[in-house]
Order: sequence, then C-alpha cells, then structure tokens
Amino acid sequence: MEQPFPTPRVAVYPGSFDPVTKGHMDIIQRASRQFDKLIVAVLNNLSKKPLFTVDERKELLAASTSHLPNVEIDSFRDLLVNYMDYKQAHVIVRGIRSVTDFEYELQLASTNHKLNSEVETIFMMTNPKYSYLSSSVVKEIACFNGDVSDLVPSEVEQALIAKYQKPQG
Repeated sequence: MEQPFPTPRVAVYPGSFDPVTKGHMDIIQRASRQFDKLIVAVLNNLSKKPLFTVDERKELLAASTSHLPNVEIDSFRDLLVNYMDYKQAHVIVRGIRSVTDFEYELQLASTNHKLNSEVETIFMMTNPKYSYLSSSVVKEIACFNGDVSDLVPSEVEQALIAKYQKPQG
C-alpha cells in the first residue's frame, strides 16, 4: 500500500571538517541533489586536537552551504548510528579519494550496518581534481602562509588567515 505522503529521504554526511575543503563542498553539493535533506554533521572527536572549535566549523559550513536550501548543519558527540536514529536518517554519505579511503570507509560502513541494519552507507567518489586534498594538507599550507584560495571556500580561507596570522613585532 502506497503512503499518501512519502517519507523524506534524509542523509547524513559526517566528518571533522577541520576545515571544510572544496573536496568536501563537492560531495555536499552532489549529495544535496540526491536527498530531500542532507545533514552535514560535525563530529566532536575527543581524540583529535582541532584547529577550529565545533561551533566555528559549523559556522564555516553554514556560510559555505548557504546557497543549498536542503542542507542542514549540525554536530554530534555519539555513535553515528545513534545520531542517525535521532535525526530519522537512513543513509550515510561518505566521500572516497583513494583505495586507502575505501578500505577504511568499508570497515566503518560494515560496523555501522552491524550496529543498525536499517542504516546504509553510500560512497561518492571525490572529483579527481580534489583527490589529493585533505583538511590536514590545507592546514599545513595555511600555517606557512601558502595560498589556499583554490582549496577552500573563501570564508574558510579568511578564517585560516585569521588563525595563522603572525603577530607583528
């Protein structure tokens, strides 16, 4: 029997996004066309020392995705499958740059599926022009005053400059 009102297709794109790169933005834009709602969820990973706070990362993502009306920015500090239940989402979106990424992501996807068989993971291949790009690479370039304008949204570039600005004197 067909439902009178279909359930919205909600997906979650989780990550550290420290900071968001143009590679992340490519996945966000493409995934936003596939789902009614895409939640970009900033992971509050206690084992990492991020450059930007969770709130700063959320603000940078919100500014970078403001042109995408079906994208919601959020954060979580729990098992991803618990967050998925809370958000009534059934699809995890993950970007893949390389075979190494795939092996790691496959392990995570299998674990998430074991924890909640209702959750599916889809892998999106990163645009080849961003296959080398990572947040770590961006931070290292920015730390030494390198040009990151082709690697991150303009709001992120300005935030990186502000974080790494050397005091005069």
